[in-house]
Amino acid sequence: MQQILIPIALFVCVTYVIKLLVEARLRHQFFKNNGSEELVRSILQAEQIQRRQSSLRWGLVLVALGIGFGLIQWFGWQEINPGVVAVLASVAGLGNLAFFAIARRES
Repeated sequence: MQQILIPIALFVCVTYVIKLLVEARLRHQFFKNNGSEELVRSILQAEQIQRRQSSLRWGLVLVALGIGFGLIQWFGWQEINPGVVAVLASVAGLGNLAFFAIARRES
């Protein structure tokens, strides 16, 4: 199992670091080129809103998945079968739909 997880984790970490470096470089270019203060402020506000919405989405999805795992435990299912996968997929979908409804209401 570790033979599979370690390369996947390494790939995810490298990808995330590259993303961070590209974003930092972009911000540096904005500040270096004396981008208008209004433009820089709007970019930073948009990033803050995006981070907040991302946290809300992941929070809702993880809570929904927790409820799904709780239901699986409550029903006493011990093996992975299509019903278990359907419950987990359904609650993840409901979490995303809840996020969509909340995000739409806020905007």
